[in-house]
Amino acid sequence: MSKKVYGIDVGGTFTDFVSFDMDTGKVDAWKNLSTPKDPIKGVLTGLEKIDDKENIHQIRHGTTIATNAILERKGSCVAYVTTKGFGDIPFIGRGNRRGHYDLHWVKAKPLYLRQNTFEVDERINYKGEILKELKEDDVKIIANQIKSNPKIQSIAVCLLFSYVNPTHELKIKELFNAYIPEIPVSISFEVLPRWKEYERACTTICDAYIRPLVSKYADRISYEFKNNNIPDNIVVMKSNGGLMTLEATKKTPVHTAVSGPTGGVIGAKYISEICDIDKIVTYDMGGTSTDTAVIKNGRQQFTTNFEIVWGLPIQVPMIDIRTIGAGGGSIAWIDKGGMLCVGPESSGADPGPACYGRGGQNACVTDANVVLGRINPEYFLGGSMELNRDASIAAIDKLAKQLGLTTEKTALAIVAIANNNMVGALRNILIEDGNDPRDFSLLSFGGAGSLHAVDMAEIAGIKEVVVPINPGQFSAMGFLFADARVDIQRTVQMTSKRFDCEKANKVFNEMKETAAETLKEQKYTNSLIFETSMDLRYLGQNYELEVPFNIPKLTLENVGKIWDKFNDMHEKRYGFKIEDEPMEVVNFNTTVTCITEKPVFKKLEKAKNPESPVKETRKVIFDDGTFDTNVYDRDELTNGNIFIGPALIEEKASVSVIRPGYKGFVDEYGNLRISKK
Repeated sequence: MSKKVYGIDVGGTFTDFVSFDMDTGKVDAWKNLSTPKDPIKGVLTGLEKIDDKENIHQIRHGTTIATNAILERKGSCVAYVTTKGFGDIPFIGRGNRRGHYDLHWVKAKPLYLRQNTFEVDERINYKGEILKELKEDDVKIIANQIKSNPKIQSIAVCLLFSYVNPTHELKIKELFNAYIPEIPVSISFEVLPRWKEYERACTTICDAYIRPLVSKYADRISYEFKNNNIPDNIVVMKSNGGLMTLEATKKTPVHTAVSGPTGGVIGAKYISEICDIDKIVTYDMGGTSTDTAVIKNGRQQFTTNFEIVWGLPIQVPMIDIRTIGAGGGSIAWIDKGGMLCVGPESSGADPGPACYGRGGQNACVTDANVVLGRINPEYFLGGSMELNRDASIAAIDKLAKQLGLTTEKTALAIVAIANNNMVGALRNILIEDGNDPRDFSLLSFGGAGSLHAVDMAEIAGIKEVVVPINPGQFSAMGFLFADARVDIQRTVQMTSKRFDCEKANKVFNEMKETAAETLKEQKYTNSLIFETSMDLRYLGQNYELEVPFNIPKLTLENVGKIWDKFNDMHEKRYGFKIEDEPMEVVNFNTTVTCITEKPVFKKLEKAKNPESPVKETRKVIFDDGTFDTNVYDRDELTNGNIFIGPALIEEKASVSVIRPGYKGFVDEYGNLRISKK
């Protein structure tokens, strides 16, 4: 009996599915429209296509349930418990502004109501010393107040200096679980045991805010799978690119804040390894948004400086992914000044672009590509969903009349504006870290990505475009390459001049044991890999650099290697180093990874004839004219086939547009490799 692993990625417009037969190596991919009001319904609809459900070994699921709840403010009603005198920290926030001169800017509100703040009379100082003991009666009073408010669904606890000494937070959680067991409790020591009260409070509140919703989703998907005779061996993608069980997801839901987009980055890491590409910038354009990330030397870039809404930080470790509101469903509109704009509002899956024929009246990026001849209305999703070209023309023609342009020129303008919006995101993630776009390959995926990828490379100056097999479902495919992973951070402040090796080793060992135990609870015990690092800065600086090291036990003799490495990293990043300056240790970081079984891409047979077989020829409009363009069926292409632009490479869930002046070939793993002639 064959054993199959499935990847499922729920997007704003489409839900993507990939299956991998671990015995035969066969990969299948498909997609269907998402159901935003009930995402699980779209998942079940897609799984109906599976005939051999008894062969499902595992399902790996990326979800936007947490992301959408935060963005749309549809989470639970939270009670916030903190040290007496510090209840206003989440509302005071930080002193910076999104725009220095924007007088209309309004600071984002916390994810809970000020009236649901509860202060407890306790105090621990920065050394972890208890200055004022926690009284059980005080906690009981707060528990009764929370219980008397039927709207409150979850509790967030963030006490002063609990990251140094969590005794009081742990006690409050224990008492709340005894007095009001029906209400889940998130404590900052378990969510984010790091300094900086505002960031720690926001992250803990976010965890509590989405906890009831994510728990309900996890319980329901487990129930629906069992009810439909689908094995419920489900794991969920974390924001750090790791896997966790449904039960673990319910305990720490904040780790799913950016669940779905991580799959594409993990898949890109695999592509970089097998194709020996050192530097990749990913470009994932779906129906609603575009995500970008960077792979350098086979490693993803991670961050803890993430804000899903500006001013509301979520500082758990996650893959550094930048998102903008630009996708195939992005709506084109005219502003008060008569200028054409595209996005960020999207038509989503329902009603979708005008060409979907589901009631949408707005012209979208997908409609523009239909008008330009780049999308064949009769072959959308392999012909399973026919598009209405006349509806696209009518929707864009409305804008064209207001602009005084032809329908075709308006469609070109819509695509050009969308391209420039997305190039901005690419440049941000590359240039702000000192990268030269000319050194990178652009890995394009997502249902709409390869329609625009070559244009993006042309504008950004990127040397090569790589389009993997099944780009429309590549994020779901990436889930199959994920490992189980736990990241733990803890603030432990020392200096290089007074570094306590004994204390450091003790903390690192505790963190490793906690991470390994977390994986063990999820039945991940084999092939554990331990990684450690410290966040360092010169004494007096405001920002840190993460310095990884592989030293089993720190001693006064070997710790100097870490200081030297920091100096070198600082010089590379900022152009200088101060070798004699004391360094400040801010955070200890530990990552424990359990390696899982993964697909292996087989090399394709070499083509007997390098000329690609032409499926048909049709007129396609580009910014420098209308061309008779060869169309190729990607299923008919193999290793060594070549094609010259202008050209279209069609497949069931995507179309790759090769503009004039570009050429391409199929590599040994089936990737399209496109560059200038």
